[in-house]
This record gives sequence, C-alpha cells and structure tokens, in this order.
Amino acid sequence: MANEYGTLTALKSRLSIEADDTSRDTLLTSALGAASRSIDKACGRRFWLDAAPVARTYRPAGRVARGADGELLLVDDIGSATSLVVETGSAASWTAVTGYETSPDNALVDGQAITGLRRLGGSWGASTGRVRVTARFGWPAVPDDITEAALIQASRLYKRKDSPEGIIGSAEWGVRSLSRRDPDVWALIEPYILPGFA
Repeated sequence: MANEYGTLTALKSRLSIEADDTSRDTLLTSALGAASRSIDKACGRRFWLDAAPVARTYRPAGRVARGADGELLLVDDIGSATSLVVETGSAASWTAVTGYETSPDNALVDGQAITGLRRLGGSWGASTGRVRVTARFGWPAVPDDITEAALIQASRLYKRKDSPEGIIGSAEWGVRSLSRRDPDVWALIEPYILPGFA
C-alpha cells in the first residue's frame, strides 16, 4: 500500500520490534495502511500529495461563498501552487482564469492546504458552466499530528489480533473492553476534520 502517514520503521520502534525482524512486516504494513485510510475517512480529506498535477472539475453551484471582495470557490485541498491551472467552461471549451487568489492566505507557507480560490471582484459563473482546476491535490506535507495519530492507530490495529472480541487483559488492570475510538487519535485529528464529517 502507498501513502501511509508513518513509516514501518517508526511503527516497529513504537512496538519494540527489532528493525531487522521482518516476520511481522505484512501485518504491520496492513495496519499502517488501514490507520492512514481511516484517518482520511474520518477527516473527509487526505494528507498525501499527488505526484503530478491532476484535473478536477467543479460545479460552482453550492461551492461558492460570496463576499464583498468577490466569490470564493471551495475546492478539494491543494498542496502545491506549482502548475496550478484554473479554467472555466465545459467539456467542449475551456478558458483560462486569471485574477484569482488562493485561500486561506499564506496556507502553503504555513504548511496547510489551499481550500478555496477567490475571484476578486468577479463571479465564478455558477449558471454558465464548470470550473476545472489542475493541481497537485493533497497537503504540502503530512502534518505531525496526523503522523502521530496514524502510528497510534496502527499500533492499536496491530495489537487487535490479540483481542479478536474487543477484550484485552493484563495482570495489572484485569480484563476490559477496548473503547470504540481512541481519545488520543481523536484529539490529534479533530482540528483537521472538515465540517460535516465524523
């Protein structure tokens, strides 16, 4: 699997597994992949960056916020402004758009994703067609919080093989049920959850 939010080496270290012990690599890799994708689903976004620009098409209706300085088109997370191309039109004909700004201000500099394109003093033409955005979607880099959450969740998923019914036990604490949601994972990912998810 690709685009995990942590490394196999870091997960082994966390579980006190020797780096040269490869006997559990398949299970560990699977747990890390599942943890990463579950974070994507919980947050309603992904944090890995496309290797190359990809074109996505948007209908402006329902995705535009109007303000005194123009219209803000909400887009999927964009992690790089390099090769960013914005066009309006339809499948038959596209026209390049200039005179827009990315939003929030300084997103990429602050290690965050661009989530909107503001047409200064203008309109995205909600009734006339679509907007095609070609960009590297995702985040500029995986946030540390997300990496930590993925490693915690992957450790939990790996250990789950020893508690198939959701019950764990120890000499010190006795037998107990696993909680449905890890509070530490939740605290780490909560700031990244898009409204309407979780």
